[in-house]
Amino acid sequence: MGRYVIRRLLQMIPVFIGSTFLIFFMVYALGDPVAALFGDKAPDPATVARIRADLHLDQPLWKQYLLYMGAIFQGDFGTAFNGQPVTELMASAFPVTLRLTVVAIVIEIVIGITLGVVSGLKRGRPLDTGLLVLTLVVISVPTFVSGYLLQFLLGVKWGWVRPSVSSDARLDELILPGVVLALVSLAYVTRLSRTSIAENVRADYVRTAVAKGLPRRRVVTRHLLRNSLIPVVTFIGADIGALMGGAIVTERIFNIHGVGYQLYQGILRNNAPTVVGFVTILVIVFLVANLLVDLLYAVLDPRIRYA
Repeated sequence: MGRYVIRRLLQMIPVFIGSTFLIFFMVYALGDPVAALFGDKAPDPATVARIRADLHLDQPLWKQYLLYMGAIFQGDFGTAFNGQPVTELMASAFPVTLRLTVVAIVIEIVIGITLGVVSGLKRGRPLDTGLLVLTLVVISVPTFVSGYLLQFLLGVKWGWVRPSVSSDARLDELILPGVVLALVSLAYVTRLSRTSIAENVRADYVRTAVAKGLPRRRVVTRHLLRNSLIPVVTFIGADIGALMGGAIVTERIFNIHGVGYQLYQGILRNNAPTVVGFVTILVIVFLVANLLVDLLYAVLDPRIRYA
């Protein structure tokens, strides 16, 4: 198992370097951060030259990248254009989005897998058909539509929850945004679980377990569900990073000052240090999530460990 983990860690190094270089290249090569800093004003050429030298923008792009990566390994992600260190923005934004993502992932796993198992075991029956139609509708509706609709109904019209999240972003306030953020992913998890369960329910090992007289609950949880979770785990692992980076719409709807809000502000103002710093952390989140998925593969199916 240790060699398996070491192999996966070594594979992450070139992926991290390649991903961060592409991000750095796209942000810094496709726009001039100094021009965005001054907006419509015409800055003094000497001032522009000094700022470009301070930000190493007068260096070749590959050298800028090396200097940036060297600073990152020292814990320095640069300074935003408002003079605030990017690490301070991260310290205030990532905990909020992390709590929101945890709420969304828990909802996605518990409700999505439960509905998928029920639907797969009732394949072809009215309940299965109804769940398939419902998940298709959820997938078809954009997040900003479902978000504003649930915010209006539950928060404004019926008053069951707060329509917006306070600056503290308490866990109870994040339940509705978590539901909105998880809706589409929950529908995909339900359909993936349903398909996998329906395929494996007729497998030989399931028939053998039933023939041995094992209780139905044990057959489903210990045998059927364990062997059916690999595609679901794959999706959820990739979805963790996607939810953290893709929460822009949800955070805008519920006024949550998290990663999505900071990325939106950074892109809007062409604030390159903020965008590159936040996306670099999201790349690390993606890599760690995929590493955990690989380890879960080995737990669910030991044959993968020795492949």
